[in-house]
Amino acid sequence: MDKKPLILVTNDDGITAPGIRRLIEVMNTLGEVVVVAPENGMSGQGHAITIDNTLYCDPVVIDDGPQKEFKSNGTPVDCVKLAIDQILDRKPDLLVSGINHGSNSSINIIYSGTMSAAVEGGIEGIPSIGFSLTTYKWNADFGAAQKYARLIASKVLEAGPALPQPFILNVNIPYLPESEIKGIRIARQAKAKWIESYDKRVNPRGREYCWLTGEFVNLDDGTDTDEYALQNGYVSIVPVQLDLTNYALMGRLKNWLDKP
Repeated sequence: MDKKPLILVTNDDGITAPGIRRLIEVMNTLGEVVVVAPENGMSGQGHAITIDNTLYCDPVVIDDGPQKEFKSNGTPVDCVKLAIDQILDRKPDLLVSGINHGSNSSINIIYSGTMSAAVEGGIEGIPSIGFSLTTYKWNADFGAAQKYARLIASKVLEAGPALPQPFILNVNIPYLPESEIKGIRIARQAKAKWIESYDKRVNPRGREYCWLTGEFVNLDDGTDTDEYALQNGYVSIVPVQLDLTNYALMGRLKNWLDKP
């Protein structure tokens, strides 16, 4: 009898976050699930790894399963590394990260622990998907996100060995009633940035501290971007690559610098 697909589940909001609990429910309908996730919130950690502190990864029971679960004091990327090296007895058929509370479209992928976990899976040759819902509401309705997570994950599992490597998807779901979501758009990452500032305050002991604030600004008026898709009621899927080389700039640099 064929084994069920092995699915590794992680996130950056913490192992008890509603988003990952809803994602686990969906993945349990598709395969054998193992969860390795941070014990606390790790949003905005990007691709950080722990190299100067001890790492723990302990089994935990949060609900009825049947998934196996482990919580770690590490980052989302630490969780993926620990799962592969210490916990799993075979390579996962799929890694899913999320469902994140908040969008990870456009430039947010750079900062996202959710997507960095998916990228780490891609580095290891595991088909990987990061799922995000465009609301920060802790008790948000994840019904539509669950529907599209199941649809996309099942398609990836069906494709299996035929997938190119690395295979990494950044999936963002608009926070709308399911009936109002128009479908899926394959998109490119929009050009955008955060205009940030620090709100300086003083604590009760008189010591100054800073609190990061910012405004997300979309600088891209294209109709083929993830931001456009989300603003117009579509689920956006951006295929992600590992190569950060700016090939267009290589030629110009050679003209400037690569001369005898």
